[in-house]
Amino acid sequence: MSFDPTIFRQHVRKVLDGHAAAFGVHGAKHAVLRRQIEAGEDIHSRRTFPGHVTTSAFILDEAGERILLIHHRSLGRWLQPGGHYEVPDTLEVSALREAVEETGVEGLSLDPWHQASGLPIDIDTHAIPARPERDEPEHWHHDFRYILRAEEGRAIRPDLAEVHRAEWRGLAKLEEIAPLALRNIRKLGLCGP
Repeated sequence: MSFDPTIFRQHVRKVLDGHAAAFGVHGAKHAVLRRQIEAGEDIHSRRTFPGHVTTSAFILDEAGERILLIHHRSLGRWLQPGGHYEVPDTLEVSALREAVEETGVEGLSLDPWHQASGLPIDIDTHAIPARPERDEPEHWHHDFRYILRAEEGRAIRPDLAEVHRAEWRGLAKLEEIAPLALRNIRKLGLCGP
């Protein structure tokens, strides 16, 4: 399958516009990404600076009351699993791939809301510290976030090369990590009480 960076940028712009309309997001929130799209930058490549696309997953249990989080090895904090977008995945497939790689949980599925809407639950641009050992300046991750569902009783086998551990936490933990995503999840009724 051939990958066309122009088509990818057009798709990302369409997703940004749809997400902004669905959740009342002000255009300035994604100003850096929009400027990169307009400039024709290769936002799909992790070597593109000042920023590039990443994807991540909020893995909810069947009842929508708990979230599976990873303790990130490099950042030393609890986060949702995620990573760099890889060609030629769709954004959704990229988030699913990262979730399985980091948690080892089999049988994850994309929440039906995404399939119906074609949108992520959240899009967050955040700063990443410079990593001179990787020849990476401080830069931005434009993170497209999706809800995945886990079947009850699935084994967690985290990739210990990337994460310290993975474990189920109460959904309230998401308030510390991604409050806008939690607001959107609750607004759509995609979680338990």
